[in-house]
Amino acid sequence: MLIAVTRAVSPAINQCELGYLERQPIDYSAAESQHRQYEAALGELGAKVISLPAEPDYPDSVFVEDPAVVVDEIAVMTRMGVDSRRGETDSLARELAKHRKLHHIVAPATLEGGDVMRIGRKLYVGISHRSNPAGVEQLAAALRPFDYEVIPVTVRGALHLKTACCHLGDGMILANREWLDTTPLREYPFAAVAPEEPRAANVLALGGAILMPDCFPRTAEVLEKLGKRIKLVNVTELMKAEAGVTCSSLIFQG
Repeated sequence: MLIAVTRAVSPAINQCELGYLERQPIDYSAAESQHRQYEAALGELGAKVISLPAEPDYPDSVFVEDPAVVVDEIAVMTRMGVDSRRGETDSLARELAKHRKLHHIVAPATLEGGDVMRIGRKLYVGISHRSNPAGVEQLAAALRPFDYEVIPVTVRGALHLKTACCHLGDGMILANREWLDTTPLREYPFAAVAPEEPRAANVLALGGAILMPDCFPRTAEVLEKLGKRIKLVNVTELMKAEAGVTCSSLIFQG
């Protein structure tokens, strides 16, 4: 069974951390509605959604992908790159402990799940604004006993690796090449985002479809021409908090 852990939108979301976007007012009610529609889309694509309650003290806590990296054998609880987010880990860890043995990243390492792109037994990890080399090294050490390979990728101009690229399935990657060093990924074929949609690389391959924001129609056309089935979702309010469609869920096999 495929599980998608989500968390309701914090009422404090307007105090979210931002790295590369200018702050805009976020309509909390609209963000809640969009998040519920996002959860419904996950369910329609075959995931069992486990929705955790909101964390009012943590503005970014709807973005449950960042506090953990989950593989088949273990859940690695990250140490996030900004102090304001580190308290999000506790409640998520309690849920994940029902499904996996836990391992914790410790200082001086920083690591966020948005920087981790898994393709089979390889995990590509962004060296970014939020994840440092020590975080990559600790993740590699945690996963080495299970025969995973962890490979660093330099990110530039984007918050996370998965802002810049995401796996489409079948070994193909959708990317904005301007925002990362593609050298560690040279074994894979690339599809490029539409030039006028630089943020469109963040997509979620799930249930035989590609879930993506409905505000990137040109990139959707690119993917359709590659034979991909597209499912669109409106997440415009969450995107004001520098979100994409991967960061609001943590998906793993139950």
